[in-house]
Amino acid sequence: MQPALRQLVDYIKSTKVFRRNKKDVELKILAALLYFFGLSLRKTSDFLSLFEEISHESVRIYYHRLKEVIKPPRKKPRRLIAIDETKLKLENTQIFVWTAIDVDSEECLAIWASEGRSSFHAYVFLREVLKYCENKPKVVVDRGFWYLWALKRLGLRYRHETFGERNAVEGFFSRFKERTKRFWNRFPFNSSFNSVQSWIESFIAFYNYWRC
Repeated sequence: MQPALRQLVDYIKSTKVFRRNKKDVELKILAALLYFFGLSLRKTSDFLSLFEEISHESVRIYYHRLKEVIKPPRKKPRRLIAIDETKLKLENTQIFVWTAIDVDSEECLAIWASEGRSSFHAYVFLREVLKYCENKPKVVVDRGFWYLWALKRLGLRYRHETFGERNAVEGFFSRFKERTKRFWNRFPFNSSFNSVQSWIESFIAFYNYWRC
């Protein structure tokens, strides 16, 4: 077992997040990781059931539960944050997923789903990002007009950029869309807005652990 995975297993065991379930912690972590890396819930269940019976609903629960104990990014001084948003579908409704990436560490500092894309949504998201910054870092964004009022309101320096250091957030979205295209960039039928937010928060928890 790779050292990073062994450390994750030992840490998850110490949190006792699964204390009421008799299945091995290693199996639960492996199930969540296989789903994170691209297998569907049912394919993950079918594969792991070759070794020990596990339902696709259990895989879903493990994926969402583990984000509660994987440590979030530390609050520290940050030089430059790249911010962008992308579109997904929740059933037949278009939603927006906002993301902030530390350009230097490549950590995903925050991810948030909203039903709209406005200056107010940008303001709410930027306030969440600043929880992980000891300073007011410079922000790089595209030319979306919804950012301007929010950035000025929060006293943040910024610049517009299409490529360059803004590629940090484009690289994240490339990985993110690789995962969401498994369900055609449309969250499953009967998904709630809360379950979507939980799903994307779980994604960045595993992303940050494996990336950083």
